[in-house]
Amino acid sequence: MKTAERSQLTPELVARYPRPGLAIPGRLRYTPDSKFITYLFSERGDLVRDLWRLDLTSGRREHWLSAPGEAVTEENISRDEALRRERLRLRETGITEYFWAEKANVMLLPLRGELYRWAEGTVSRLTGGGVIDPKITDDGRRVFFVRENDVWTIDKDGDRRLTTHPPDATNGLAEFVAQEELDRLSGYWPSPKGDLVAFEQVDESHIPIYPIVHQAKEPLQIEEHRYPFAGAENARIKLGVVSVASGRTIFIDLGVEEGYLARVDWHPDGRLLVQWLSRDWTRLELRAFSLLPLLGEAHPSPPPMGEGRVGASTILVENLEPWINLHNDLRVVEATGEFTWSSERGGFRHLYLYAPDGKLIRQLTGGDWPAEATVALDEKRRQLYFVGWRTSPLERHLYRVSLDGGEPEELTPEPGMHGVLLAPDFSSFVDVWDNREHPPSITVRSMTGAPQHVLHESTRVDLDLQAPELHQFRTRDGVELHAAVYRPHFPPPPAGEGQGGGRAPVIVEVYGGPGPQMVNDSWAQTVDLRAQWLAQHGFVVLKVDNRGSARRGLAFEAPINRRMGQIEVQDQVDGVRWLGTLGFADTERVGITGWSYGGFMTLMALFTAPDVFKAGVAGAPVTFYQGYDTAYTEKYMGTPADNPDGYRLGSPLTYADQLRAPLLVVHGMIDENVHFRHTARLMQAMIDAGKPFESLIYPNERHMPRSEKDRVDMERRLLEFFQRNL
Repeated sequence: MKTAERSQLTPELVARYPRPGLAIPGRLRYTPDSKFITYLFSERGDLVRDLWRLDLTSGRREHWLSAPGEAVTEENISRDEALRRERLRLRETGITEYFWAEKANVMLLPLRGELYRWAEGTVSRLTGGGVIDPKITDDGRRVFFVRENDVWTIDKDGDRRLTTHPPDATNGLAEFVAQEELDRLSGYWPSPKGDLVAFEQVDESHIPIYPIVHQAKEPLQIEEHRYPFAGAENARIKLGVVSVASGRTIFIDLGVEEGYLARVDWHPDGRLLVQWLSRDWTRLELRAFSLLPLLGEAHPSPPPMGEGRVGASTILVENLEPWINLHNDLRVVEATGEFTWSSERGGFRHLYLYAPDGKLIRQLTGGDWPAEATVALDEKRRQLYFVGWRTSPLERHLYRVSLDGGEPEELTPEPGMHGVLLAPDFSSFVDVWDNREHPPSITVRSMTGAPQHVLHESTRVDLDLQAPELHQFRTRDGVELHAAVYRPHFPPPPAGEGQGGGRAPVIVEVYGGPGPQMVNDSWAQTVDLRAQWLAQHGFVVLKVDNRGSARRGLAFEAPINRRMGQIEVQDQVDGVRWLGTLGFADTERVGITGWSYGGFMTLMALFTAPDVFKAGVAGAPVTFYQGYDTAYTEKYMGTPADNPDGYRLGSPLTYADQLRAPLLVVHGMIDENVHFRHTARLMQAMIDAGKPFESLIYPNERHMPRSEKDRVDMERRLLEFFQRNL
């Protein structure tokens, strides 16, 4: 294990990326022949990445490719690409992405809106100018991409536009809510052979423009976003399919109620598989469409799917309350037409095997634990690989289960968090493993779990870091919650020598909403440098995963349904009271801080539990859910029209006159996700109520602060605020 110099934390260190021990290889992929593993890495330990590879025969690691020409930076990319990076929460530069064909050793390399191709040891430039979301067919012979709001391909004669968008629409680009809330970044889907391309046509012209002014830029810049607010109209969506050979296009009649195009896949038999989600998130349909008008009579006919030349069939319907969490677990067994699916119908996500017509064959996993995500399907051996946990939600492991029944087998016994990648021929897998005591290491293992090659060795970063303690406690109504505690690095003054009577002040770090897990056995907990820095300055730092947060099953999430900001605050209060029983925390001096949903939670805690929380720093908070987007808000809250009380009680603006504690609000002015309008309305509400507050505004920041100088300033100001007020 490599060792770094010991040093104390500073605002500069707290603000710096990558975090200590996390300068690790990323975008790991096997080559299609399973002979190499390729990955992005910076030997310098910074954010500028090159392409490396590991030879699985010799075990040799080598720097392979650097970005040709000028490297990608935050300054030389288009606004569209900058916004795409924001959706991906991507900070890295240099080479940031690459794609292998599935069945040929051909690779695509996108850089600064240009597109390069690697084949037979040579890199060649394919095209340039505004390339977005490039893709390559399984055989590596055809390339697709989006440019100028249309889908293009490259022929022997050069670039060719496949679609032509209407004046008020785009082809091939995912709408905002699909990217931000549906975990769907793409808006087009080439068939495996590359003969057809399905694409999404998006019309947002009816959605009012939301302007974002770059107040600190010279010259003046104004962004115009079509942002669908909760309860308002969404983008109008059509699903088209274009023939690459003829250019003929048809649009498919989805024949369903208002909702979302959730997922699109191609069946091996040539049908298009579409997952359609109802707008209220309670119904998910898997539908199949045959496309004979575009394929031609010579194409092998898929099974009959209904009346007409574009046959349609509903294969599976999922109805679930209070909501459906989308997944990426659909896999088709090409030889039989069987498919795998996952559902939380039993309270936890589990895997199921279905016949081609949608009849359930068998449930593959079950129990009070989740099969969280499918990793790969080995069709030849009829084995399904997935990640999840069986004994503790603080860990994640790799499992496999037979399609023909039987108990799942765990393949990663080391305690902590495992991320995995399987070889195309299922000869090995990559295991990215870490826990609180062990920075990430990357090992190539046989399918029995035996190590074969070390791709990346853990780097012990010997800063003054102490792994947090992990605890469990029960709420006032008997629900078991998990907590992480960072003890102060020096003892508080004895009783009688200052505030606290020998106990240290507390800062709660909160997210509290759906999605992220704040407490687990991962290295990310140890390198939460803000928590460590606060602990170094004498604070106890507490994290609690309240009800509504991830990885505990649907029943654990459901209490926030239609009432955001209520049960979550109650659970955080119970966490503070439990912490007080440990004997070293002064629960009369408790601060709270969080970002995004955590900023919303900070405000709700200060406003509705002022007897517990005595100071807070709220970052990029949602302050009224009518001002957030349709897809996310309506999933959890319904619409403003059908749940007015929920929206009122879930708005910090409702309680602004109840503020009794010092408050610092932090927000970026060009945030296109949680608009600065949320903070502006909060500020006005507190001014109207005569309540003092502090604000920290960053004119050039979006939702996640990207400037290191801004982050240094923010970390310094946050510490000073809590020192002054606690």
